Amino acid sequence: MLNQVILIGRLTHDPEVRILEDGRKVSYISLAVQRSFKNMDGVYDTDFIKISVWEGLATAIESYCTKGIMIAVKARIQCWKYDLPDDKKLNMLDVIAERITYLSSSSKNDTKVSEESS
Repeated sequence: MLNQVILIGRLTHDPEVRILEDGRKVSYISLAVQRSFKNMDGVYDTDFIKISVWEGLATAIESYCTKGIMIAVKARIQCWKYDLPDDKKLNMLDVIAERITYLSSSSKNDTKVSEESS
């Protein structure tokens, strides 16, 4: 069996780091991922995907991942079930990062580097 997702996109904000009561570190990032096809209006839609990053990987991304950079995330999907009033159930999906690869700097920095190289 296989539970694996690969996402490539740009961070919409700097990582939000939290230390849980039990001392574990978790960081939340949001990735803007452009779809590979155009919608009915001829425009590429973008999905904004929230990703949880745990422990050592959360520490590693604090220094290197900032808003606007492009990253690749290898992750898994985790399901949560919540019981609601009136015997209703809510199923939720979480994306849990397992590996993050730095692909490029933010577009602002790309422009700056290009200008400095000229």
